[in-house]
Amino acid sequence: MIAILNRVVDLVEQSLDEDVDIAALARSLGTTEYHVRRMFSSLAGMPLSEYVRRRRMTVAAADLVGDDDMLQIAVRYGYGSTEAFGRAFRAVHGVAPADVRRAGGPLRSQPQLRFRLTVEGNSPMDTRITDRPAFRLVGHAARVPLVHHGVNPHIHAHIAALPAEEHVRLKQLGDAEPAGILQVSADVDPDYAEGSELTYLHGVAVDAETPIPGDLDAIEVPAGLWAVFRTSGDHPAALQSAWAATATEWFPSNPWRLRPGPSIVAILDRSPDFRTATCELWLPIERA
Repeated sequence: MIAILNRVVDLVEQSLDEDVDIAALARSLGTTEYHVRRMFSSLAGMPLSEYVRRRRMTVAAADLVGDDDMLQIAVRYGYGSTEAFGRAFRAVHGVAPADVRRAGGPLRSQPQLRFRLTVEGNSPMDTRITDRPAFRLVGHAARVPLVHHGVNPHIHAHIAALPAEEHVRLKQLGDAEPAGILQVSADVDPDYAEGSELTYLHGVAVDAETPIPGDLDAIEVPAGLWAVFRTSGDHPAALQSAWAATATEWFPSNPWRLRPGPSIVAILDRSPDFRTATCELWLPIERA
């Protein structure tokens, strides 16, 4: 995976003045665009699309010091107008292109990334692989922004709005693995960009043939393999750390890759104030 990500970085560098065909590169390297984008975001700390934008604006800043026409520079880096180019440039550097042309800066450069494998893994990850038939996730869904660290206030508000008896009804309805009340994230941006919208479902898993009440939302989950990571400790910090470690440690050292599908968190045990919890993180996978 590390070698694949470095190939992606090289391709970006060779294609700063044109669209980068990540899907074609991923196929040529025997993997998928979805997995590449998720791993890049997790390891680089930014979406691949954001890295491309930063690198383009870093190189474009050097062109502004020259005599090229502003529109020519904008078109060179994939923008149809100087206004669109200016917005992207200001988002990266904090100043307008005209300021750089006049005064030479200040600039915020994005260095070219290089991924390297660091020997870590001194803490074993409690993981199992399970093959599940098709099932459904049913409950109450909402569109919420993605939050990487800490409690997501939008998800917290969504759960808090559900009456206590609804949790009891959902628990009685669940009849499949993962067991118990589940926190489901679906339709997630492949770049895993913070602030991008996803579908959050608070509910349970049921067999594909189980009748479900008409007032509940449902996500159909096809048959497939899942990696299940068990975590315990401060919540949600322990869970978020384990999620990050799947990208930095588990996927690079195991013959699996992410496949499109919902990610699921099952709460196995928790303290009364929910400050600590034991959880299972379910991620859909396929052989790399």
